Amino acid sequence: MLGLLAAALILPAEWAQAQALVLKDGTRIPAADFAVKDGKIIRTVHLRDDKTATSELQTAAVGELDWPYMQQLNDAKELLAQGRPADAVARLREGVAFLAPFKDIKGGSDLYRESMFELVLGLPQANELDECMRLLPQVEKLPLTEAMKMQLQVLKLDIERQTSSNYDALLGRASMILDESDDSAVGSAVWQIIGDIHQRQKNWEEALMAYLHIPVFYGTQVQRVPAAELESARMLVKMRRFADASLYYRRLVDTYPGSSVAEAAQKEMAAINGMKNEDQQPASEDQKTDAS
Repeated sequence: MLGLLAAALILPAEWAQAQALVLKDGTRIPAADFAVKDGKIIRTVHLRDDKTATSELQTAAVGELDWPYMQQLNDAKELLAQGRPADAVARLREGVAFLAPFKDIKGGSDLYRESMFELVLGLPQANELDECMRLLPQVEKLPLTEAMKMQLQVLKLDIERQTSSNYDALLGRASMILDESDDSAVGSAVWQIIGDIHQRQKNWEEALMAYLHIPVFYGTQVQRVPAAELESARMLVKMRRFADASLYYRRLVDTYPGSSVAEAAQKEMAAINGMKNEDQQPASEDQKTDAS
């Protein structure tokens, strides 16, 4: 929460003051004098003696949304970096609800597109796949950039990864996407998927190497690092490298306090407390255990 507070405090004063609705007749309505409730724009009018009145403002009267700073988007990105995807999705939902009346208006359309896009990408991380699939067709109809279209390819691959057992085909598509894009957001997401595919196949070492690609090569994609490190620790446990896994778990607990990632790490670390690495072939032995 301190990070979010700091972000709010460093918001340039001129940006906050500039945020306003601009009506087609040129009237500026500052941010403090309107709100969006149940999809409607509610304007506050200041009367004499400090009295106020409210009225619904029709979207057709709005010429522009002058909104240089989107707090919900900023907060969501920071929350993802803290390993709190559910909180990030909640903030993105707030942003989308606010922007919905302005989605076809100058200044609002781009923000709405970005917020919807980030929401759809964030939902699977918050284990809300059904909602993601419901919103995906809406996002695909928006005027997306080529980079966004590539990220949606990754999202669809991730959805298919959760329902298909054709692992070779999935890995082949993942490899093609990596060859086609040098975008770090795309790369980090694809390596997460590759790790998940190997994990479903019980190829623990291959999965570990895939997950480690994210903090090692895509560390700037901070929203994906906590989950990747948690999965890395889990793969080390599968490989019976318990002491090594404990180091990862401890780092997660210390780095992301209060997050769902830290809570999972704390619980899983307790289960292997004091256990040492076993000197054996971890993958094959673990596969035998699981098969039995």
